[in-house]
Amino acid sequence: MKYIRTLTILTDAEIHQHEVPLFRGAVINSLGEHPNLYYHNHLDNDKFRYAYPLIQYKRLGGKAAIVCIEDGVDKIGQFLTEANGTLNIGNRQIAYNTNKIKPARILVQTWEDTFSYHISRWLPLNSKNYQLYQNLDGAVERVSFLENVLKGNLLSMLKGLNIHLDKEIILKITEVSEPYLLYNKGVKMMAFNTDFKCNLSIPNNIGIGKNASIGCGIVHQLHKDNNNNSNQ
Repeated sequence: MKYIRTLTILTDAEIHQHEVPLFRGAVINSLGEHPNLYYHNHLDNDKFRYAYPLIQYKRLGGKAAIVCIEDGVDKIGQFLTEANGTLNIGNRQIAYNTNKIKPARILVQTWEDTFSYHISRWLPLNSKNYQLYQNLDGAVERVSFLENVLKGNLLSMLKGLNIHLDKEIILKITEVSEPYLLYNKGVKMMAFNTDFKCNLSIPNNIGIGKNASIGCGIVHQLHKDNNNNSNQ
């Protein structure tokens, strides 16, 4: 178990969902020649930091937002102090104000009880498992398949945050939408909106799975359950 720091920055700038990657690029460009690694995850020589993203770009409530996790909380100060209140989102310039900065500290661990969550714009299928999913016969088998992928996504997130669990993650999908298509750099990907119950406490609005840094796989708790896990 481990306490995780998060910092959610909510702006008043309205953006469309497809503009989230452009918002990310605008934030990075606003930092000049030396943005911190956590803003972009690009290493030298066209290599990447293949690790859980600690600065994530979102559209929350229709507005541009940034969610920072652990060391990302410390590095976001570069944007808060250097950005000048305008961003170039594609071909348009937007002015923004930081409406709210919400710090949180949550104990991430497994519990005896379960929590109810919703995950939106979740991308569970890749080139390897897409055909496996398509070849499954019925809805029960497909839901079970997605549950295993979701558990794997959570375990990857925990590994990236250096969190080691005492107990196994227990997870059950309670509702799943019909799949729909998202486009990323011209590539079609199958997305789902899903409700699930899980015995793991997960910080609100963090992303898991593919494209977690640009507004996919956003998790939020549906309601507070009666246990000792509250943001502190």
